[in-house]
Amino acid sequence: MKEYQILVDSASDLKNNFIEDEEIGFKVIPLTINVNEKEYVDNDELDCKQMLEDMHASKKNSSACPAPQSFLQEFDNAKYTFIVTITSKLSGSYNSACVAKNSYSKPENIFVIDSKQCSGTEILIVEKLVSLIKSGISFEEIQNEITKYTKERSLYFILQKFDNLVNNGRMSRIAGLIASTLVIRPICIAHEGEIKMAKKIIGIKNCFIKLVQMIKEKAKDFSKNKLIITHCFAENEANQIKDDLEKNCNFKEIQILPMRGLCSYYALEKGLIICF
Repeated sequence: MKEYQILVDSASDLKNNFIEDEEIGFKVIPLTINVNEKEYVDNDELDCKQMLEDMHASKKNSSACPAPQSFLQEFDNAKYTFIVTITSKLSGSYNSACVAKNSYSKPENIFVIDSKQCSGTEILIVEKLVSLIKSGISFEEIQNEITKYTKERSLYFILQKFDNLVNNGRMSRIAGLIASTLVIRPICIAHEGEIKMAKKIIGIKNCFIKLVQMIKEKAKDFSKNKLIITHCFAENEANQIKDDLEKNCNFKEIQILPMRGLCSYYALEKGLIICF
């Protein structure tokens, strides 16, 4: 049995080989996407392109959070467990993890973290947890530090399709209608765990320019911050934003990663999520 392990749901866009450490266990707990009668498990083998093709051809689709048992069955693999989930305002994953914790014989050894966001923010939290564990501080001290760190994260996203966010109640129909016009491209943010439209920009190029300006206004010095861009089949666009950010902000590191199933399902093609 390991001293520590980190469990994270697949809204993190991580794969199970993200952490390979003798001291720290790691596992991604998958959400699922249902298209007609077919269930897509958001694991390392999921073909996101095929899933999206099937979804576009379907009139009935939805997503589902992990069952409590998916978390509970992992707890005996380590003395202490940290769980990182997508925002509780958009998914039942956090609640499911809490149910699992309260069902365990030693709930005091489990700490569930509501990221209030998703994707790159969950990755940043996981990386911070690894750093804190390696520092040798106590389980209780790690809880305090990671709670403070989570509150300091920022998430922006730019989507070109909003169908599933609207259809699954994650975004209002009025906002979705505005966002789906051919001219207006909104920049959205995660605020207190919910989706908010921050700016409405004409044209995708102007949208990218404004995004960089908004990020630049957040701080004068980003040298201690890492920024993560996740994308749904939009690598060129992600690289464009990265180049612009490198010219305007001194981030310690900017990383680009492809989205997995759950984030691809909601962001859809050309969707971008920026977290730091």
